[in-house]
Amino acid sequence: MRAIVIEDKQLVWAEVPDPEAAEGEVVVDVTASAVNRADVLQRQGFYPPPPGASAYPGLECSGVISAVGPGVTGHHVGERVCALLAGGGYAERVAVPAGQLLPVPAGLSLVEAASLPEVACTVWSNVVDRDRLRPGETLLVHGGGSGIGTFAVQLGAALGATVLVTARASKHERLRALGADLTIDYQNDDFVRSVVNHTGGRGVDVVLDIIGAKYLARNIEALAPDGRITVIGMQGGRTTELDLGALMAKRGRVSSTSLRARPAADKARIVAGVRDQVWPLVAAGLVKPIVHRTFPLAEAAAAHELLESSDHFGKILLQR
Repeated sequence: MRAIVIEDKQLVWAEVPDPEAAEGEVVVDVTASAVNRADVLQRQGFYPPPPGASAYPGLECSGVISAVGPGVTGHHVGERVCALLAGGGYAERVAVPAGQLLPVPAGLSLVEAASLPEVACTVWSNVVDRDRLRPGETLLVHGGGSGIGTFAVQLGAALGATVLVTARASKHERLRALGADLTIDYQNDDFVRSVVNHTGGRGVDVVLDIIGAKYLARNIEALAPDGRITVIGMQGGRTTELDLGALMAKRGRVSSTSLRARPAADKARIVAGVRDQVWPLVAAGLVKPIVHRTFPLAEAAAAHELLESSDHFGKILLQR
């Protein structure tokens, strides 16, 4: 088969060995994959795949099962699926643990389905499973125009939360159409002041943050009593000072997570939660795939270039 391999920090379309379905795995013939920040970091040499994972980039895919390994039940050759991956999505075929498979949501094409597994699992596992966002609470999403951001805005709105989001001004109208109650231009406005004004001084209950160090102190400042901050990215750096007094005054909580290196059993639990709680919202049209552009798989380098520009809105896909 062919896959995108990384050579000297470049993406190269090359012939590689076919994967085989090990115990508890299936092989998926890939229809489409999606581009994520983690893929860019891996190409740059900063984010190697976890032990045992495919060396090829790609954290999600959609396609058709072509082989079923020993010990797998409930799945069959010819089944249309999408999947959460630890790597390997930028390829014609990929081996996937059966617990990380999801059905293609009703009403979506196979290509559209490739845009959902990684963002759905990331957002649900943090905003719902970890931070327990409840109806009537307020969610602040940083990086609203990204794949994570566009999904989080929709999921927060569908769950009955008030959603505040930071993004470039050019993306505000589209974010409001997805359910954002307040859009904040992070390039020109102080998001803390905007949050405080919008909430009558109370602050936000949950913060989903892709920036990291640069925003930590301000996120605490914007937090409501008993608020929760989860950091899932470090685009603004990895080290900073933490004012414990400010955090304690809010009775707040700061946590950080990653998805890729979690144990298979934990990923299977998250995937099951997404299937049970998020997929019905997708089928009902309350949460939709937001696809900015689709590239041929062999043109993954151009897709990375677009992602790094931050000029996209939603997901960037790679299609065979």
